[in-house]
Amino acid sequence: MLHRAVEDVSTGSDSDYSRWISWFLSSKGNEYFCEVDEDFILDRFNLTGLNNEVTNYTQALDLITDQLDDDIQDESRGNLDVQARLLYGLIHARWIVTARGLTKMIEKYKRAEFGRCPRVMCQLQPLLPVGLTDIPYEKSVKLYCGRCEDLYSPKSSRHGSIDGAYFGTTFPHLLFLVYPTLIPPKTGQTDIGASSTSGSGNREGENRIRRRLREDMDPAIAEGGGENITTASVAMKAERYKPRIYGFQLNETAKLQRWQEAVRDRQVARLEELEERGS
Repeated sequence: MLHRAVEDVSTGSDSDYSRWISWFLSSKGNEYFCEVDEDFILDRFNLTGLNNEVTNYTQALDLITDQLDDDIQDESRGNLDVQARLLYGLIHARWIVTARGLTKMIEKYKRAEFGRCPRVMCQLQPLLPVGLTDIPYEKSVKLYCGRCEDLYSPKSSRHGSIDGAYFGTTFPHLLFLVYPTLIPPKTGQTDIGASSTSGSGNREGENRIRRRLREDMDPAIAEGGGENITTASVAMKAERYKPRIYGFQLNETAKLQRWQEAVRDRQVARLEELEERGS
């Protein structure tokens, strides 16, 4: 008996607590998630308000912690599994902004488990998951590059279907705030390395961007085959991602973006003036 207890302590196991979580984490498409500590889940203070977000909250929590009665019918258990996934995802979003949660996600970040930035000049910079909203069922997860400070969609459709609320809007920006040494350089080679990109791949990417810009323009302009598309009109339609921590925009980033937008407005005004002269 004593020997069994010592084995449990040495291996970090805790009876049957992590069976559902282990199954969830090992399922295909859930590679972005990390394991939430038992103490965090069992502390009801950390789950405040989630009972209003999840149907059958108590049973879903019991399923996550492997305390659900075996008498539950298969039909009910299937619905509970959906609610348990939602609950674990919302708990996960709260967990990864804690000290322990950040540490676990940094390990995945250093192994580039979230993928690398597709932008050539970012030198294969590892990405971090982020949500566009903290409300579930609204937006899927995106990937944030700390080097170009832009967002990308996951390559895999399995990852692309993950709810962004399971990572929240705060996580990557809080990580770089707490660990400033992890902020990637804006220029030069990263410590992870880079690979070459074929010219044909670049041309295909440029063509896709042009097509998307045409689709984003007003219908009247799009019908013209693109002849009326101006550099100034495209520049004005460009939307920028604004990092936020708990809903507040970062001071230094906000200051930089205000300056960049002022520069863009001046450049657009010059372009419009040049295009008027040329017409």
